[in-house]
Amino acid sequence: MRIRLFISAVALVAAAPLLLGAQTPATPSLQPTGTSAQAVALDRVVAVVGDVIVTQSNVQERIIQKRQEGLQLPTDSTAFHTFVLGVVNELVDEELILQKAKDLKIEVPDADISSTVDKQVKEIRKQFGSEAEFKSELVKAGYGTPDEFRRFRLDAVKRNEIITRTIRKLREDGKMVQANVTDAEVADAYERNKATMPKREPSVTWRQIIVSPKPSPVAKELARQKAESLLVELKTGGDFEKLAKRESADPGSKENGGDLGWNRRGKMVPEFDRWMFALSPGQLSPVIETAFGFHIIRVDRANPAEVKARHILIAPRIDSLDVARAKLEADSVKTAWLAGAPFDSLAKKHHDYKSGEETTLLTPFPRAQLPPPYQEAFSGKGAKDIVVFAIAGNTNVPSKYVVAQIASVEEGGDLTLAEVKERFRSRLAEEGGVKRLMDSLRKATYVSVRKDAIQLPLPPAPSAAPAP
Repeated sequence: MRIRLFISAVALVAAAPLLLGAQTPATPSLQPTGTSAQAVALDRVVAVVGDVIVTQSNVQERIIQKRQEGLQLPTDSTAFHTFVLGVVNELVDEELILQKAKDLKIEVPDADISSTVDKQVKEIRKQFGSEAEFKSELVKAGYGTPDEFRRFRLDAVKRNEIITRTIRKLREDGKMVQANVTDAEVADAYERNKATMPKREPSVTWRQIIVSPKPSPVAKELARQKAESLLVELKTGGDFEKLAKRESADPGSKENGGDLGWNRRGKMVPEFDRWMFALSPGQLSPVIETAFGFHIIRVDRANPAEVKARHILIAPRIDSLDVARAKLEADSVKTAWLAGAPFDSLAKKHHDYKSGEETTLLTPFPRAQLPPPYQEAFSGKGAKDIVVFAIAGNTNVPSKYVVAQIASVEEGGDLTLAEVKERFRSRLAEEGGVKRLMDSLRKATYVSVRKDAIQLPLPPAPSAAPAP
């Protein structure tokens, strides 16, 4: 079954999903695949909120929605009845918020949500091979035409947004005050939820010095001379875009004739940045040197805060001897570090700051998300271990060397109470504030939940898989 409600949980700003797990009102729905419709009295009133009624069909539609979203329904009759009663109270709480919105004169114009609705409808339509198939499923689901379906989605999204804005308004006006939460309440919530909490990922923190191969003086001079010759060619009528496509060593801009697009101050390395913002449109820079090589810059357009420029990069050649020297340098850094040399002093002398490489990564980094060279180098290592390994460089620099010291290792596993204590406290405080709000709204509004009128049958248990 491919049409789904696509109605998110009620967005009570930070309160969701604290309001008893409330969700947006269910719509006429397709039965999930493999289930059959149950015969129910569609006009049975199960709750009254002010002058609004909640019917058993409303409850059934919400349960179908929850099931479509993957919720496993209770199979015990007592537990199922308790679950259904909870759904009834969800709908009651939603209606209380909506009635409060009327008092506060909170409205949501169609124009505010039309683009959201159009996007939702478009995503649902993409699930079907043809317009005829889409329309057929809409009719089966009780929506009628695509226009009727869009209007229904518009109403649902509007309802959701009204609830969101109402809760935000009540919070801003101090009408929803967080509750005080004791350590014992936090500990109890942790024990009740720890089996379903996500696990702590294995992680690692480290400090590093990245050593990049450096071109020989001869290679640098050859690159500088080539850049100077290109500048002469440009000044005598050479085509900048063609020369960039032919000569530039920057793979990101080469194919676009050296085009760097629009850039604000501080995005490029300092030497490049200074010249880019000093030039007038159409003007050429002299040959300037950065960590990447030698550049010629031309500004095409300029605004007060940004410029659109092109460049040609001539990078000195890095050969195998340069790479070998970088490896020896990295090994010497490791030796000095192990001997007690200060990290800051070593980094100042050897680290590739010019390329923007980081030195300190002391926020736990999940091992599974590390680049493969880091994963391999850190495998089996403990705190204070120092390792040297190669990583990929760029077009001109085939590889760099990392000298890294492991700062801490976390093996992963269950989150402790200390790690999640404040998160649980914040959530419980928010839940308490929402409960106080709902209690006050119920006291101010006539609410009647008719438990005896709730007569939804227990859904059939999932069929067992055939024995092999």
